[in-house]
Amino acid sequence: MKSIRQLTLILLIVGISGQLIAQKPSDKDIKKSMLKAYKWQQKNPKHDLNDWTNGAYYIGMTKAYQSTGNKAYAKGLKAMAESLDWMPRHRWYHADDITICQSYIYMEQDGVEGANLQPTVAVLDRVMSEDYDWNDDIRPIYWWWCDALFMGPPVFVHYGVLSGEMKYLKASDKLYKECVDLLFDQEEHLFARDMRYQWKGDKEYMKESNGKKIFWSRGNGWVIGGLALLLQQMPDDYENRAYYEDLFKKMAVKLKSLQPEDGLWRSSLLDPDAYPHGEVSGTGFDTFAFLWGINNGLLDKEEYLPAALKAFNSLMGCQQKNGMMGWVQPIGADPKRNFSVDSWEVYGTGAYLLAGSELLKLKE
Repeated sequence: MKSIRQLTLILLIVGISGQLIAQKPSDKDIKKSMLKAYKWQQKNPKHDLNDWTNGAYYIGMTKAYQSTGNKAYAKGLKAMAESLDWMPRHRWYHADDITICQSYIYMEQDGVEGANLQPTVAVLDRVMSEDYDWNDDIRPIYWWWCDALFMGPPVFVHYGVLSGEMKYLKASDKLYKECVDLLFDQEEHLFARDMRYQWKGDKEYMKESNGKKIFWSRGNGWVIGGLALLLQQMPDDYENRAYYEDLFKKMAVKLKSLQPEDGLWRSSLLDPDAYPHGEVSGTGFDTFAFLWGINNGLLDKEEYLPAALKAFNSLMGCQQKNGMMGWVQPIGADPKRNFSVDSWEVYGTGAYLLAGSELLKLKE
């Protein structure tokens, strides 16, 4: 297959104790690959600019600008924000529709001329002041699906820190813990995508072909990637920080134990044999989280860096010559959506930019 040939060219592999260990690409090659991905994505728009898919992409662009200093990313971010009048999407209560606000807050923090957080703050305040009744068995709380933990909490926490108003962190704590209590599997240390995929009590939910529970790679990537974004903004002395650090570490241990030999996590974490090729978006978010954990002292470098480098090199191998990131699973809620070398989505590019940006920060 095309991606395997690319992988052969990119991966620098040596055999140590039966494991594959990848070397870090040069910073020049990382930056070049990231910029190619960005330029291709800018030429190939797919969704409304303030859609959650683009929200994930723009946070990747934000981190790419911060790590490289390349003004092309900053120019693209400002053009996006101005075209949207710095607005979130229309569903004020829905975490997906405030994802775009992560980039707005960074631009305000960085002193971008014309930055306007008033629409963002209005939505956050409304979420905190109203109790929305979903009236649906699978939607008993605001953040009822695990992806929401990437979309919403970093916005609340970052704005709370920027404004100095801890009420936003407290609100995020409440909503976050409700989702964890609902969806986090204490045995597997992974998240069900939503209540349809859980096994609780005597009710049997959906399961994989091998009989194991369904744990979706990108869904868990959303969570651990969102944790990295949240923790990098949260004050070190915040009273509930240990809760998030503990969750981050538990997930990292589990995900590392499930990483396939080629570095790319399969779309089903507990039934990888049913999905023969690795998936880029989930792998990208996991790689970003591992590297962030290493760079910030939460994960042991000697233990986790080989896994992160193996994953990143394999991600590079999934990039086509024109810059497109292939092997990205389409929008969905479980592992079963088919994808191929030519499958792409904007959040796949965002995940790759996040991973590359954090790898550039790695201290040798």
